[in-house]
Amino acid sequence: MARDTAQAAVALGGGHGLFATLSALRRLHDDLTIDDLTAVVTVADNGGSSGRLRGEFGVLPPGDLRMALAALCGDDEWGRTWAEVLQHRFAGQGEMNGHVVGNLLIVGLWELMGEPVRALDWVGRLLGAHGRVLPMATTPMDITARVRGAEETEPEAVTVVRGQVEVATTAGRIESVALVPEDPQACAEAVDAVLAAEWVVLGPGSWFSSVIPHLMVPGLRRALADTAGRLVVVLNLEAQAGETTGFGPADHLAALFEHAPDLTVHAVLVDTSALADDHERLAKDVAGRGARLVVADIAVPGEPRHDPDRLAEAFRQIVDEA
Repeated sequence: MARDTAQAAVALGGGHGLFATLSALRRLHDDLTIDDLTAVVTVADNGGSSGRLRGEFGVLPPGDLRMALAALCGDDEWGRTWAEVLQHRFAGQGEMNGHVVGNLLIVGLWELMGEPVRALDWVGRLLGAHGRVLPMATTPMDITARVRGAEETEPEAVTVVRGQVEVATTAGRIESVALVPEDPQACAEAVDAVLAAEWVVLGPGSWFSSVIPHLMVPGLRRALADTAGRLVVVLNLEAQAGETTGFGPADHLAALFEHAPDLTVHAVLVDTSALADDHERLAKDVAGRGARLVVADIAVPGEPRHDPDRLAEAFRQIVDEA
């Protein structure tokens, strides 16, 4: 049902987690519950096609931006076709092996236009995207993590690993993450979108390498603190091997606040099946932050991934009850 007032939403994250959030929010955009949708995307990837293009051309890694654009494609023939083209990965044995069409398209437009945001807007226009995709920062960066117990012979020793892939697959327990450089320039359009939004969604996704890095960009962090928009945190369905091994929902939330203790949260959304024995602790922690805990069936039955329709319905409930 359409609302009487404009509702702008911004979703922050990267990879498959942001893809799920955007796929859900696009449904709210289509039915006019949300009439202005923006994705703000992590740009620290150093692996795969993105890492190769970043290394060769000195550009932002395009992969997570590509996935966000694909999520915003429509459900008509045009949208479905372009989403498939954008996500197509070359096979074969040559130098093109592993590269993705959408990554090449984005980097090509970056070279032609010399301005990342303008080029991404052009890609969005070509696709008929139902929203805008922006990088969280305008220069490439690396993620570093302080990890305890990465070395089997020294279980209490803390080591530092560098690179998104390395952080995501590290052994041991991540204690904190940081960015190199420490103060990357936030994308001005992303900052403006957060400040103007009625709703800001953070997560789900790779917690330390895709979600929390947004809080490490000073300009974006200030915007998240200053916005009048309501912040919704979507927790992961399960722990991610390596990056968050052994984490429950409350651990994910605690890690978020360890990196941004002053963050004001309106609602925390968690899947029913993810709670297990963590419900009481999570409910207490959420209430202690003055936020609302929303428990809903938002996963694909029997699979560890979010269902776009169910997630959309949970977002719709949060918006309607605000």
